Formats: sequence, C-alpha cells, structure tokens
Amino acid sequence: MTILIDILKEQTRTEGALRAEALSAAWEHLTAQDILRKAITEQFIGDITLSSSFGADSAVLLHMVSQIEPNLPVIFLDTDRHFFQTIQYRDELVTKLGLTNLVNLKADPAEAAVEDDKNTLWRTQPNQCCDLRKVRPLNRFMEGFGAWISGRKRHQSATRTSLPIVEFDGKHFKVNPLATWTAADVEAYFVNHDLPAHPLVDQGFPSIGCFTCTKPVAAGEDARSGRWAGTEKVECGIHNPIYGGDGI
Repeated sequence: MTILIDILKEQTRTEGALRAEALSAAWEHLTAQDILRKAITEQFIGDITLSSSFGADSAVLLHMVSQIEPNLPVIFLDTDRHFFQTIQYRDELVTKLGLTNLVNLKADPAEAAVEDDKNTLWRTQPNQCCDLRKVRPLNRFMEGFGAWISGRKRHQSATRTSLPIVEFDGKHFKVNPLATWTAADVEAYFVNHDLPAHPLVDQGFPSIGCFTCTKPVAAGEDARSGRWAGTEKVECGIHNPIYGGDGI
C-alpha cells in the first residue's frame, strides 16, 4: 500500500508540475490582472483562494481581486502577533474594496496550549511557531481547494529571483500574478488606484509580518531582510513543497 501511495504522489507531482510549467510559460508576459482573471474564471473556477498578509503591498492584489470576484475567499493567517496597525489596515481594506469573504485562520487552541504555553515559541523555535500559527491552519483550510494566489515577487529577496508565475507544491497550485513586478510597479499601482498605504511602510517596514519577528529595513537591503532578522530563517514555511524537500 505504501508503495502505491508513493507512486500516486509522484504521478500527481509530475502532472501538476507539468501543468504549472505550461501555465507559467503561457502567462509569463500577461498583465497581473489577466493572470488573475484566467486563474479565477478559467483554470481554477471555484477552487482557488487568495492568501494575504495585509502587508505593505497587499492592497494591489486585493484591489485586483475585488474587480474580478469580490467573494473570492481571502485568507488571513491571524497569528495573534500581528501589529495592531495590520489589523486596522485589514479591516480598512476589506471595507473599502468590498471584499465579502474574509477568512481569519488561527492556530488550533489545543495545539497552542501544548506547544506554546508560555508564548515564547517565536523566540526559542521560530520555525515551529510559524508551523503552529501559519502552516497548519492554512493546510487545514486548503484541503477544500486546489489552488491559491500569492503576492510574492522576484525582486523581494535572493530566494525568490526564480519565482514562476504558476508553481505546484505537490498538492496545490500557487499563482503568483505579481512575480515580475518591481517596487516601482507596486508604487505606481497604489497611486493610480488611490489605495491606502499600510501605516508601517513610512516607518521603514517594506515587508510586514508578526511584531515579534519583524524589524525595519535599512536602505539598500532586501525588502524581506527585516523578517526574522539575525537568524537564518527567510520564509515562514507555507511555501515549502508538500512532497520532498523540507515539507510543511
């Protein structure tokens, strides 16, 4: 039975990877709006969500989605450690853009009580903290969907320079409509569509996560260099592959 399961997993991974590669090639030079429209209304109808941190750049994708399908599930991973400005910004954008299907996901209370009873897991084991508060809640919710939209961009860090438009993690397709965008592209979109900025951007936060693990970024540094600064950690884990690699 184990061998059969492994064979089926490998077949799924291969088929998914080929489909993602084909879509990436076909969509590489499309606008972000066209990529979103094709993903939502053609390729993954009723089977796709948007994950949003409601961070520095988030209003761009949220605005685009509101113009295509305002009832699309928008996932917010509520770690109980977000800056209060992020929570306020989330509520402001949802109202302003008319988004009608915000989904707040939190860690399982029983798991949190066992694994982080002193609320210090972020300091002692940051990978496990992200797994508890982000990876597992998202994985549980995504059991009902086959694809999700991410706001990642190639310019953000050295680990994202080869980011494809569409990828397959072994179980889900991930669509990255803004992969080719620069910081200037994002800024122009904010201006052109009169979108409010996250309050922390002017305070030196180009990438905003939990207040326990996010610091301002110095001029010339990667946009995400303030995330888990001083450690080797560069991602929360939700974008690691399901099969193979480090897993999630």
